[in-house]
Amino acid sequence: MINYIIMTKLYFKHIFSFLVFYFVTISCFAQYKEYKLNPNGDTINIINKEGKKIGKWVVEMPELRGEPGYVEEGIYLNGLKEGFFRRYTIQGDLLAVENYFQGGKEGLQQYFTFMGNLEHEEYWRAYNPDHPYDTIAIYGDGNNEINSFKVVKAETYSVKDGDWKYYEPETGRVIRVEKWDRNLLVKPESAKAVTTAPAKPKKVEKTAEMLEWEKKNSGKKGGFRDGGTHL
Repeated sequence: MINYIIMTKLYFKHIFSFLVFYFVTISCFAQYKEYKLNPNGDTINIINKEGKKIGKWVVEMPELRGEPGYVEEGIYLNGLKEGFFRRYTIQGDLLAVENYFQGGKEGLQQYFTFMGNLEHEEYWRAYNPDHPYDTIAIYGDGNNEINSFKVVKAETYSVKDGDWKYYEPETGRVIRVEKWDRNLLVKPESAKAVTTAPAKPKKVEKTAEMLEWEKKNSGKKGGFRDGGTHL
């Protein structure tokens, strides 16, 4: 009798826990217009009731017009890209690491060959709605000297800003540098003007995250379950 009572209590305890989990899950998903579940059961690719992307997104782009397909993953906040976005080949090799601020590219962006060697680097400045005005340099005609500065309304999204470097993938040697100031090409430098000594290729060391990605997606296509509620 005692064992029966204990088993009955455990049974109802499990039923209660399941019902709580079920209703909490339903309540959470009811907030979404669309979503997907990855192979681990994690919720990704969420579109909220306002029609905006939120949370982690993993998107696979198929081959198109001879261009190879790729997979991109990153975080969306209120419909805009935020933080690091990574792009991989379908096989899981890293192609690009981009950084975003409120939907615009911000800071260093890196792009790699299919062999994992650094191909080129870009620097961008993202629009910051908290600072609607910016100060830009005014250059003299026919030279790179700054004559004055001007306060202007800040660019929306993002602008090229800083040194863009292009590498020889096989050696890691810098072959060209472009200097940008808020979308203005200030001082392009040819391969002859660059004096950087040859260096070993900048091979990307695969992180635990990248290795886990390869393990999960090896030999797979898709791997998502559609959970759209289509409200």
